[in-house]
Amino acid sequence: MLAAVTATRYVLPLREGGSLPGLVEADDLGTYVVKWRAAGQGVPVLAAEVVCGELARALALPVPALVTVDVAPDLAVGEPDQEVQELLRHSAGTNLGMDYLPGALDFSAHSADVDPELAGRVLWFDALVGNVDRSWRNPNMLFWHGRLQLIDHGAALTFHHHWPGAAAAVARPYDAAQHALVESHPDVAAADAALGPLVTRPLLERVLELVPDAWLRGPEEEPAATTRERYVVQLLARLDARPAWLPALVRAAADGSRGRSPAPRGQNRPGWLGPPPPPGVSQR
Repeated sequence: MLAAVTATRYVLPLREGGSLPGLVEADDLGTYVVKWRAAGQGVPVLAAEVVCGELARALALPVPALVTVDVAPDLAVGEPDQEVQELLRHSAGTNLGMDYLPGALDFSAHSADVDPELAGRVLWFDALVGNVDRSWRNPNMLFWHGRLQLIDHGAALTFHHHWPGAAAAVARPYDAAQHALVESHPDVAAADAALGPLVTRPLLERVLELVPDAWLRGPEEEPAATTRERYVVQLLARLDARPAWLPALVRAAADGSRGRSPAPRGQNRPGWLGPPPPPGVSQR
């Protein structure tokens, strides 16, 4: 199971998109960016965060620690924003927390520091899980103590929002043209050779066991164990369908995306990090 903590203080809302994640202190003295069960598209987003985050970790990709966060309904009683109070009240119970990385640098400041091997592994992984939210405009990557960190996987595994159509996603091509790492000369072929054999049924079953039952949404209120099996079967089928999507991914990685203007420094920086530091000032 994921480590479990209890929220002790609500620090502030992080006003990004419509999900309003929050910065929260917990009883283990840690600080976490929390995604709420009552926000956005609901608990499937939390399930995607766990499945993708813990699968990435098992493949030796850098992901901040994930925990479950127990939240009392009156946690934000002092928060003046009525929308935030309602969100927390409806999110009472188990939510998802990601370790807060103080002083992290936005991706655009150090994108050249990603070597082709790591870039290839991240691109391959995103294609496997169908992560559509790692674009150059919104890379969902940070640098912390000089090391890349992958964050925010809630937009991946889109098939679990409509299980009857899940089969159509198995061989779906992955559009890498706007991926934030496509210009880092990603070695996708090497990544496939290294990571493909590691994605096995036992590994996926272990990862799915980390998802709380309450976050699993299968058709017609089926048992959690059955829904877990759906994820395992879907991801194994996606892995087996590599002949349908991998060649185009390799070509896109080799070609890059020429003529693209990078986002201005700080434009793709998560709001909860605050403004970017002045040029020449390090936060490491």
